[in-house]
Amino acid sequence: MALKVSEIRNMGADERNQKLKELREELMHERGVSSMGGAPANPGAIRSIRTDIARILTVQKEEEEL
Repeated sequence: MALKVSEIRNMGADERNQKLKELREELMHERGVSSMGGAPANPGAIRSIRTDIARILTVQKEEEEL
């Protein structure tokens, strides 16, 4: 499930950091499975996770600048 920017903006800073940590752990797991030659359950999962991480980081940067 891809996160929407509006959902990310409605999150608090702590909640956003927690979600970022979860996504990074999930990305590490998916990369591990793929590097060991396993077939991923969802082929687009890695790209989707990376996109969500980028969205969260973008919103955090925007809020820092304000």
